[in-house]
Amino acid sequence: MEKELTEDAIFDLILGLWRNLGLNTEREMKGGDEEVAAPAGPTQPLDWKFSQVFGERIAGEEIQEVDIISAIEFDKTGDHLATGDRGGRVVLFERTDAKDHGLSRRDLERTDYPISRHLEFRYKTEFQSHEPEFDYLKSLEIEEKINKIRWCQTANSALFLLSTNDKTIKFWKVQEKKIKKISKIIADPSKAVGNGNVASSSNSNSPKPFLANGVSPDRSCNHLGNDISFPPGGLRSLCLPVVTSQETNLVARCRRVYGHAHDYHINSISNNSDGETFISADDLRINLWNLEISNQSFNIVDLKPANMEDLTEVITSAEFHPAHCNMLAYSSSKGSIRLIDLRQSALCDSHAKLFEEPEAPDSRSFFTEIIASISDIKFAKDGRYILSRDYMTLKLWDINMDSGPVATFQVHEYLRPKLCDLYENDSIFDKFECCLSGNGLRVATGSYSNLFRVFGCAPGSTEATTLEASKNPMRRQVQTPSRPSRSLNSITRVVRQETLGVDANGNSLDFTTKLLHLAWHPTENLIACVAANSLYMYYA
Repeated sequence: MEKELTEDAIFDLILGLWRNLGLNTEREMKGGDEEVAAPAGPTQPLDWKFSQVFGERIAGEEIQEVDIISAIEFDKTGDHLATGDRGGRVVLFERTDAKDHGLSRRDLERTDYPISRHLEFRYKTEFQSHEPEFDYLKSLEIEEKINKIRWCQTANSALFLLSTNDKTIKFWKVQEKKIKKISKIIADPSKAVGNGNVASSSNSNSPKPFLANGVSPDRSCNHLGNDISFPPGGLRSLCLPVVTSQETNLVARCRRVYGHAHDYHINSISNNSDGETFISADDLRINLWNLEISNQSFNIVDLKPANMEDLTEVITSAEFHPAHCNMLAYSSSKGSIRLIDLRQSALCDSHAKLFEEPEAPDSRSFFTEIIASISDIKFAKDGRYILSRDYMTLKLWDINMDSGPVATFQVHEYLRPKLCDLYENDSIFDKFECCLSGNGLRVATGSYSNLFRVFGCAPGSTEATTLEASKNPMRRQVQTPSRPSRSLNSITRVVRQETLGVDANGNSLDFTTKLLHLAWHPTENLIACVAANSLYMYYA
């Protein structure tokens, strides 16, 4: 009985704290001994609205290849966002909130101007991360394009992040530095002492005169040499530097370079939860690095066969478990996901669990393996689920159930009759990324015509929203969840006719404008997505 009373008292205390903080608990307590009931029914679809755009493209404007964004990532706090482009640049954005007004919360509540209720970001800084290189041994050009960006743990208000191109990973530190502006001021000869002006000693009873150069006339200067002579008025006064102002600038400095460890193109990097190590993956190998050691890595996964003709699959993506530092997952071109435990062996040839969906024998075709290849995987925030993206679908996997996905979301099913055309123009090899919301209730991924889709993955949810990366995201809203509806947009987009296809609803489809990269804010319903050189943000 005493234990029950203690638990009730603790619960009442927590509930009181929540109420004092103004939080909506969304559940009420009916009596002291009754349990708290969870909300019933599926979650309601979110109403997405345009928030911001950076680098908006003007109608008819030509896009430079180097300006196309190729990577995007929020940090764990959601206060910073990083993007990388094909020109090797990394651009950082920071969250703006009420602190920018310089007023307290109470003062802001009294002001007349409205306070934005959704998150907004502003440009922070940018730096050149990678430069184009040439491998003379292999006669191979190495592009400067940023493939992935990953944030590391912050320390002393400095930001740390990893960026990689096809071959080289770099560890960056971004920190505010105070830059002093100096001006030279000549001191007043009548007031300064010891800087080349006449002065007298206050400690002596009989003041001794000094020359302008600080030498007593009684002192012999023979040791200076016969060639040195002083003018009658002494030397001119020294110019003393004086700090006039201090400016704070952000400075990015490359702390370490991790190179010469991959024979093939790097497709993934992922930080470990221990804050000390990270992995990098290419087509055939996964290496484990220590952040402090740049000249040595450990190969933990190796799919390269003795004879390359026996190669049947390649690694497409890899990511550490968000909580367990000994676990990581990687996907393959065969549509499988392997969960491995680093405690089993130094070289993880065998997997702890294998996640794959068996294909129906009668549905196999020439394109089966191509469209089954997984382009991206992401762990949910709690590490319980893995989200995977292949060409046709999004799949949600429970790491405790390897018999099949717990949910499958059709993204490109309407393109199945057009696989031959997609193969001819290489669109079938496009690698779309995926992301999960911080609460794990929704998933999102990109598509063609600068569209992206948001699905609800809570039990019983039928949410399936299609949005366009523009200032009016809902203008291409879907009528039926499985058939995205699109309207012709010839005003703001210049497209050649041969690149247009038609979906199942008879609407236009543009294979040249594709939304490959997007990220979900870790704590809020805010999605940042990339359309060529433009960064769009939407909130709900």
